[in-house]
Amino acid sequence: MTAEDYKNGQVLLIDKPLEWTSFQVVNKLRWHIRKRFDIKKIKVGHAGTLDPLATGLLIICTGKQTKNINEYQGQIKEYTGTITLGETTPSYDLETEVNETFPTEHITEELIHKTTKQFIGKIQQKPPIFSAIKKDGKRLYELARKGETTEIKSREITISEFEITNIRANKVDFRVVCSKGTYIRSLAYDFGLALNSGAHLSALRRTKIGNFSVSDGLSIDNFIKSLEVE
Repeated sequence: MTAEDYKNGQVLLIDKPLEWTSFQVVNKLRWHIRKRFDIKKIKVGHAGTLDPLATGLLIICTGKQTKNINEYQGQIKEYTGTITLGETTPSYDLETEVNETFPTEHITEELIHKTTKQFIGKIQQKPPIFSAIKKDGKRLYELARKGETTEIKSREITISEFEITNIRANKVDFRVVCSKGTYIRSLAYDFGLALNSGAHLSALRRTKIGNFSVSDGLSIDNFIKSLEVE
């Protein structure tokens, strides 16, 4: 590809590694594209944030394709991951330490499978306090890290599939297909409540956005190598 190809617009499928922010991935790719083609300025953006503790599909748009970011963001998404039962964290995932433990002796495999049915279809979900949603000009996670509490409104989301793929003691592996705006961390937390226990998200991978699949994605290193041979 040429500099003009990237300016006219490309859709890049990247398999985001653990602990990278989506913003860091965008910055890294932009820097290498500019360097490779000696471009002073080029638009690069992502179509839907992935938390640092999540891996998987990140759609990166360049040039004129950045106009289509909202369209890609609105498509249904598929995730796989692991929910740990019997423990909650303030962030609903591993970003924060376990703050409470709950009994799990009453939870059977049958109950786990049965409980997923409560979450299929259109449901109300409250985003986690540790999220990038803005309130009064500040992101919620900024308030949360200061120890400030704030009221968060529930929002309607759609979960079309919620499948349990494996159960290992208190670790529950799953696959979810859901609408834009779904927080899998909140789903994990709410799932724990529905089981009369507690839970948090201990692993997450985005596998699909619309018709785009992570199996077609490149690692950051492999994308950079592909630039060098162009």
